[in-house]
Amino acid sequence: MDWFFGIDMGIYSHPDKPPIVPDGFLSLGVERVYDEELRPSYVLWDENVIPTLVLEVVSQNYRKEYSTKKEEYAALGVLYYVIYSSRRRRKPRLEVHRLVDDKYELQEGNPVWLPEVGLGIGCARGTYGGVTREWLYWYDEQGKRYPTPEERIKAAEQQARRLADKLRELGIDPESIG
Repeated sequence: MDWFFGIDMGIYSHPDKPPIVPDGFLSLGVERVYDEELRPSYVLWDENVIPTLVLEVVSQNYRKEYSTKKEEYAALGVLYYVIYSSRRRRKPRLEVHRLVDDKYELQEGNPVWLPEVGLGIGCARGTYGGVTREWLYWYDEQGKRYPTPEERIKAAEQQARRLADKLRELGIDPESIG
C-alpha cells in the first residue's frame, strides 16, 4: 500500500485558506513521490485523501495543540490526532485521540494500536542519534517496538560478528569468502 508521511508540511484544505501545518501527518493510499519531486505541500482537493493521522509535538511555544488545532483536524475528518509533550508531568505525555462521531476520544494505553494504520504508536526511553531520552516509536500489534535504523544496523553488525566467529571455529577464514 502506498503511504506518505509529511513532516512540517502544510495541509491545504481550501484554496482561499492558509494551510494547517502539523509536525507530521500520515496519509494512506497516497504515493510518496509526486511527479519525481518531493512534495512541497499537501493539497486535499488534488489528493482527495484526508490524512489518517496527524502528529503535533508541543514545543516551548504552545501552539494551541490542545484546542484550536484539535478542532481543525476534527473538522477535516482526520481519524487520529496524536499530541506529544515531553514537558508534561501530571498528565500523559502522549495522547492519542480517535475521531468518533465528529469528536476526538482519548485512547488508553502506551502504545496505542491503530488498526486502520496497522501500527501502534507509543513513547519509551531510548537512545537515538546518540541522545538518550524519551522518544516516540512505532509498535507491532503485540506491542513490540520496531527497532530504529541505528538499532537495526547494530543488530546486523553483531550478527555478522557472530557468524564470522562461527566460521573461524569451523576453520574457515570469513575474509576468504566472497
